[in-house]
Amino acid sequence: MSKEQQSPHPSEPGKGASPNDVYENYQLPVEGFKGTAEEVERQWYNKCYLGRGDTIKQLTWRAIIMGSVLGGILSLTNIYIGLKAGWGFGVAITACILSYAIWTSLYKMKLARTQMTILENNCMQSTASSAGYSTGGTLVSAFAAYILLNNQTLPFSLMLLWVFFIAVLGVTMAVPMKRQMINIEQLRFPSGIAAAETLKALHATGEKGMRAARALGIAGLLAIISAFLTDGLRLLSTRLESFQISSLVARFNTAAFGELWVGRTVTFAWDPIFIAAGMFVGMRVATSMFVGSILCWMVFVPWLQAYVPEASGQAGFRALVQWTLWGGTACMVTSGILSVFFQWKSAMRAFRGLGEMFMKKSAKKHDEMNAIETPGSWFIIGQVVSLIALAILAHVSFDMPYWQSFIAVIMSFALALVACRVTGETDTTPVGAMGKITQLTFGALSPGNMNVNLMAANITAGAATSSADLLTDLKSGYLLGANPRKQFIAQFSGIFIGTIITVSAFSVLVPDASVLGTDQFPAPAAQTWKGVAEAMATGLSTMHPVKVWSIVIGGLIGIILPILSRLFPKKQNWIPSAAGIGLAWVFQWFYGFLFFIGAIIGYAWQKRKPKHCEEYLFPVASGIVAGGALMGVVLVFWENGAEIIKQFFSR
Repeated sequence: MSKEQQSPHPSEPGKGASPNDVYENYQLPVEGFKGTAEEVERQWYNKCYLGRGDTIKQLTWRAIIMGSVLGGILSLTNIYIGLKAGWGFGVAITACILSYAIWTSLYKMKLARTQMTILENNCMQSTASSAGYSTGGTLVSAFAAYILLNNQTLPFSLMLLWVFFIAVLGVTMAVPMKRQMINIEQLRFPSGIAAAETLKALHATGEKGMRAARALGIAGLLAIISAFLTDGLRLLSTRLESFQISSLVARFNTAAFGELWVGRTVTFAWDPIFIAAGMFVGMRVATSMFVGSILCWMVFVPWLQAYVPEASGQAGFRALVQWTLWGGTACMVTSGILSVFFQWKSAMRAFRGLGEMFMKKSAKKHDEMNAIETPGSWFIIGQVVSLIALAILAHVSFDMPYWQSFIAVIMSFALALVACRVTGETDTTPVGAMGKITQLTFGALSPGNMNVNLMAANITAGAATSSADLLTDLKSGYLLGANPRKQFIAQFSGIFIGTIITVSAFSVLVPDASVLGTDQFPAPAAQTWKGVAEAMATGLSTMHPVKVWSIVIGGLIGIILPILSRLFPKKQNWIPSAAGIGLAWVFQWFYGFLFFIGAIIGYAWQKRKPKHCEEYLFPVASGIVAGGALMGVVLVFWENGAEIIKQFFSR
């Protein structure tokens, strides 16, 4: 049998070859390897790692610094988007493109002696992903919900410690999962594959990579200009405020819709970030959100104002969302938990593989693999230190008994195990559903204590996010033949800068509860977490009948729609997304409209010019999101600069 027939990777690199040479004809092992656990690991070691991970530079200071800087900057966009729309965008691919473009430019200007290798770029994206994505998620959900419930924020130092140790818990939690889920079972982790493909394309075809970077940069610049013209002219002069896009749109809305509909958030708005987000999520989810927006703000709210005395006369998002969030939250919670239930086979496989993760018998046979895999001792140290730290923090902050903290961490490992497997198989991390399961559990363990309910779920959701994020990044490294231990160190390094920047930005953007639930920061994720905590604390019997019926009907819709998708898979694209419909009930009407417009643009682009769309859609949409969000943060800092500095240094 010839060598080509034996291996799907005929270009076995020789030592001493340049990084570009060894990846020139290299095929990513997306389909994996066959054989026993030992044979699979041996094949990867020989065909992917040797000549690449053992010879090419990867964990370098320039990779860590570049990843920290890019991740820190992009973390601001996720905090901003999270407060606006309730979720975050993965930053790994965006960081890859930006890093490649920046370092290539520095190299051409002779400010850098060598190009960054593909494996350095891979370590860089791990650091950026950790800093920009896995440290800020619970700030816009659990912590923001805490502020809404208590009308006060946590001390800055406490938030720093909470976010840091939750991230450490999640990152180290993934250590035993990696070898089982990626090496042995070879789960796909589609976003990890996409990142590896992006890195390979950038380094193999430089012109294509630079085209993507230019598209991202141009889109970002246009988004920055748009955001400034929308809400920044007033900062130059009060006389220019009437010429801002936001002022022009507001006058149009008043004339076209009238104050009554404006008070119901049924207006037009100009915010390219959410048009770009619609390009990401696609037609099914975006259409579902638009339908949900119509049902909520154009049907339910008018009925509510007309027939419910307690709601008559109420207008504006902050007042009305206290009525609408119940149905939307119930829809998202039931659909999220049901989707995990549908993945019960994944959950069972996760728990069946639990013992294998800690078995040392088979691991001892692979001395070479042991030398490059993350040691199990790091997992134990990380878990013990995080458990002790989080237990102390929970007790000091909320009088949470130590045994409840222990249960929260144990639940976090079990639920993160499920969440990571679902991510590996579907590319969707059910963080919300995992958090809600913990909220329901602690509703029974600690009835009436909303703060304990929130923070126990905070531990679970944060750990699941960090674990799934690390495994996704490790998948891209696995495909490229990287050293997993070095990539883990890169990922861990990003926690530090990510924690500092995300907590600092959040503290500045959300100094108190008054900014949450407003047009500027609707905070839909926080509204959802707050609603569940209140329901667990007060019980349905004390709630207004309209809210109770909203929960019942929303919960049923969240069950029926996933079941229909399951029963009729070929018609799935025509069945509304329960998550999309539910989300529309916790933020303004015009956001659903903007998502829908973006989805139409993406759909038309893909149909008319599929190859062009494939190359440019992600860079363009990413650039719009990054540019618009960064300018939004800059405008907040610009307007409140003196007060921000005063608050920050008085902590």
